[in-house]
Amino acid sequence: MRRVLLSALALTAGAVAACGTSGDGDRDRGSGQEVQKTTTTRVEVVEGIEGGFDPRAIFDREAPGVVTVYSVFEDQTSIPKDAEEGGESGLGSGFVLNGEGEIATNAHVVTTGEGEDIKRASEVYVQFADGNRVPARVRGHDPNADIALLEIDPSGLSLNPLPLGSTADIRVGEPVAAMGSPFGEQQSLSVGVVSAIDRDIQSLTDFSISGAIQTDAAINPGNSGGPLVNSKGQVIGVNQQIKSRSGGGEGVGFAVPIDAVRRSLEQLREKGKAEYAYLGVASQAIYPQAAERFALPVDRGAWLQEINPGGPADRAGLRAGSTLETEFQASTFRVGGDIVVKVGDTPVEDSNDLATAVAKYQPGQKVPVELYRGGAKRTIQITLGRRPLEVARRPRG
Repeated sequence: MRRVLLSALALTAGAVAACGTSGDGDRDRGSGQEVQKTTTTRVEVVEGIEGGFDPRAIFDREAPGVVTVYSVFEDQTSIPKDAEEGGESGLGSGFVLNGEGEIATNAHVVTTGEGEDIKRASEVYVQFADGNRVPARVRGHDPNADIALLEIDPSGLSLNPLPLGSTADIRVGEPVAAMGSPFGEQQSLSVGVVSAIDRDIQSLTDFSISGAIQTDAAINPGNSGGPLVNSKGQVIGVNQQIKSRSGGGEGVGFAVPIDAVRRSLEQLREKGKAEYAYLGVASQAIYPQAAERFALPVDRGAWLQEINPGGPADRAGLRAGSTLETEFQASTFRVGGDIVVKVGDTPVEDSNDLATAVAKYQPGQKVPVELYRGGAKRTIQITLGRRPLEVARRPRG
């Protein structure tokens, strides 16, 4: 099954698809009357739901803070009437962050293209549960985490911010609810469980989003940008893509983890863009049988297979595996590269750990990287670079 992030209305068999879709045609330009407007913000702190997971209570409490996001791109003059007319016009979901009019969604809901070719929508509108539809400004978008920060004028609106949870508290098997506008069907709720954590999913760049949440709660085109919430009603992820053979939800959906979302939003709020540290390597995870087969000094770590020329790892003298490939247990290894086991204070047991560890730092920071070269353990100081949107190879560090 190919892992391809698809644009709206281009869902094909055997694809991982972004959950945005085309607009539904509703128009509401307003009456044009000038009215004295006031903003109402309702913030409810949830300590827990008596009796466990209560989808109805979650919906009643959180749905007013979930919005539908309409995007109109170049050469479009209006929101399309239906999916057949969609073209480059998008529809997704989002949720209210605070009483100042900030709203979170996926970057791919309000942009088109990937990497260096990303372009923002020319018009964006946000529609609330009570029917109010207002224009929104894209304050910033982060293609690496597939997150965008929208801003609206909160005057005259009743805002219901959703509380944010923590990635550290997520457990496989816990119940969750996905909210949004699948296929334009606004204010929809689906329930399921956390199927897995620490998944690796596509972003809008050459780099993956690590630590993603997998769920069997139904997620379909249009759910993109909507919240995945736990039993307390806290947002633990932003629904981002599905893995599908038919183009529809098949019980394998993915959400950007809330810690990554929070980090992205903080940077977008501060400077309108998000920057990520960059090591410039491609690595292979080690497991005990591979360690035994290749006589490695450790049975966990990120085994460097390739190093991007001129990148931070290359400048620091890290070594990749040889160009000769060796097959073992249906995997390909390039023998001889360094094995990274720690970045700063963060242990590294596999390639995802390496990506997560590097992401904790800012470009330009100098960090100690602990590794094995041959049978010898050593620590090398590396000054991290700024992650590009596109690279010749596809590193995961």
